[in-house]
Amino acid sequence: MSHASLTQRGAADGYLPPQDELTAPWWDATRERRLLLQHCGACGSVQHHPRYVCVSCGAAEALGWAESPGAGHVDTFTVVHRAPRPDLVVPYVIARIRLEEGPVLLSRVVAEDDAVSVVSIGDPVALDWSPLADGRALPVFRTVEVS
Repeated sequence: MSHASLTQRGAADGYLPPQDELTAPWWDATRERRLLLQHCGACGSVQHHPRYVCVSCGAAEALGWAESPGAGHVDTFTVVHRAPRPDLVVPYVIARIRLEEGPVLLSRVVAEDDAVSVVSIGDPVALDWSPLADGRALPVFRTVEVS
């Protein structure tokens, strides 16, 4: 699937997600197609989405950022057949992706031929990106062949 196709199916043609003081490092990294997760130096926990405190131990000063390769698996998924906005092309797959580091991301699973039937629970996935109009990008995932 080309990036133009990913853009068509993403948020590039309209809505742009907001960025604030807390999420700025995460969004800035997406401009370079890097996925950042928060890492707690106090307890070693890894979390996503960005928060002001560690959800495991409550530490605030110990939170930093670590890059993730974006490998994980489909925890569960649904196929969307009715678009919530007119700029989204249906059908598409929304999945809970459990990253190898532990956090869960809610994201799209994309396929080369736009087929939604290629996704199953437990499928391994790899990180890809859907560009936004302002240079940022949304993380999306592709299923990968297991050899």
